[in-house]
Amino acid sequence: MPSQEHIRQSLNAAFPIMLGYVAIGIPCGILCSSIGLDALQVFLLSALFYSGAGQFMIPNMWLAGAPIASIVASVSLVNTRQMLYSASFAKVCAKTRKRVSFLFAATVTDESYGVNMAKFEEGEWSVGRATMVNLFSQASWALSNVVGVLVGNAIGIPLAIASFAMTSIFICLLCTQKVTVANGIAVGVAMVGVFACKAVGLSGPAILIGAIAGVVAAMVFTRVRQR
Repeated sequence: MPSQEHIRQSLNAAFPIMLGYVAIGIPCGILCSSIGLDALQVFLLSALFYSGAGQFMIPNMWLAGAPIASIVASVSLVNTRQMLYSASFAKVCAKTRKRVSFLFAATVTDESYGVNMAKFEEGEWSVGRATMVNLFSQASWALSNVVGVLVGNAIGIPLAIASFAMTSIFICLLCTQKVTVANGIAVGVAMVGVFACKAVGLSGPAILIGAIAGVVAAMVFTRVRQR
């Protein structure tokens, strides 16, 4: 059993993520309610699927009339990054019980990855505490989605406002990055890639393709400059 001190440390580390998930979880719940999902279904989706970008994509693509196969493929492509997140923690999980390691890897997200990676680099951080950070964050996400469903059913909120929530968090993440030439190239190429994909009708995987193009362009630029 984790000690009270470890729980407190994990909660303190997860608290900023939890607040952020309230801000985007409620709009996500509103979008989910717009396609007919009730509070229980949204809670189970958030608890078992747990993908912010994926959960935003599902109702948006459904409302746009995309076929189910296209929705599944697009969401799967976007979530492939989670495997990279989990793989990067392989060394710290080497001496941890498999069940704990599995739970930790299954609950990693973009935000908790950044927080836990920083904690591991500082030292004196454990997989158990990192897992609690993930679970606290997931609980906030799931409950915020449920609140969004209840709010959406009670108050008529324009879907365009709810849809912009995911865009806004990407803008916030962008503003926290260091100002470097490589990052500028990554952003520019990613934006062009997303626009090009949407222009030819590839709206589903547009973000994933743009992000990969931006990262590859930045890596090539860095390699060339080093030579």
